[in-house]
Amino acid sequence: MILLNEDDIYRSSTQYKFWSFTLDSLSSLRNTTNTLAANGVREAVLQQKQKSAGVGNIEDVTIDCLTVEEEQKLVGFYCVKAMQLADFCDFPTNVKVRLVPSCPFAYQIADVSRAAQATAVQYLKRFYLSNSPMTYHPKEIMRSAVFLSTKTENHYTSLRSFVAKLPKTTADDILAPEFLLTQGLRFTFDVRHPHRALEGGFMECLAIARGQRGELLKNTMMRIGSSEHWKKGAAKDTDQLVARIQGAHGRAKDTLKTSALLTDVYFHYTPSQIWLSAFLLADQPLTEFFVESAMPANSDMKQRLVNVLRGCAKMLSASLSADPGDAEMKELMEIDKKLYKCRNPEKIDLVSMNKAAKREGGQEGELDEKVIKKRKLEREQKADDVFGPPI
Repeated sequence: MILLNEDDIYRSSTQYKFWSFTLDSLSSLRNTTNTLAANGVREAVLQQKQKSAGVGNIEDVTIDCLTVEEEQKLVGFYCVKAMQLADFCDFPTNVKVRLVPSCPFAYQIADVSRAAQATAVQYLKRFYLSNSPMTYHPKEIMRSAVFLSTKTENHYTSLRSFVAKLPKTTADDILAPEFLLTQGLRFTFDVRHPHRALEGGFMECLAIARGQRGELLKNTMMRIGSSEHWKKGAAKDTDQLVARIQGAHGRAKDTLKTSALLTDVYFHYTPSQIWLSAFLLADQPLTEFFVESAMPANSDMKQRLVNVLRGCAKMLSASLSADPGDAEMKELMEIDKKLYKCRNPEKIDLVSMNKAAKREGGQEGELDEKVIKKRKLEREQKADDVFGPPI
């Protein structure tokens, strides 16, 4: 039997190596990104004012920059927009899993349609750990993130057909931010989601309820299902027990489609911990029984795992909605107005930046000399840092 706390494959993934954080380290990273971006905005605006005035004696500018909290609210909103865009484009979100009969805890993936929607959201959240909306507006990055996810999740969509679905959007609008996005992702495109694990756990619970894992486990689950501790209706027979499990599965699935994407659980917990926490919110007695059935008797790890799951469940239970209300939309509009006044003027036109980078200096005489020198310096610095800035 494989212990639930063993996950060597996940710990060898780029998601664990580069995109797993403690609460303090994630907060520190976001504060650092915000501070660097605010300083960059002030420096760029100061240079712009000096150029306009034709003098160099302007020493400082006062700009009301976004706070970390405001940045997170704005990024969260565009994560919702990314989900809506993926729905509009009819991207797949389901997976199919079948049990391997010879091994009760092994699962075989069959006919997988990976979640391009969920991956696009995680791309956005990862990108804005080392970049700020004050530097690159989420609206521009969001479209590229969705398009990139169709390629990394094996759901081929041609650029022409993708652009055709978006009003007032050109192919350049999608392609221009793509290298910035991939660099911000540190060229790590794999995203491990909890959806597959949920389907596997769901099928394992069904197998126990139907007696396929032995009568002892089935009878124990039936006693839990028939007890008052299982508050939402007693299970008097196998069919009612199966219905109970199916209801918990549906509620957990909804949690993974919304709260799991919009909160920070992907940065703090493993996919297995996330799906079990969503199941815990859906039905605590059933989840506790499932954990106990998979752990050795008197295991010290069991209580530690339950404590981890409760912490993750608390984060998942945060009241985040994929449908912002009037008050939230009003606040977001105020943040966007504030962003309009504190964007880095050198990073606004991503299409022109992309074209200038492709010219490799061939026609840069048309640009301002200071801009040319700055871009040349940035290219030289990136030559030794092809995988993007440290995070």
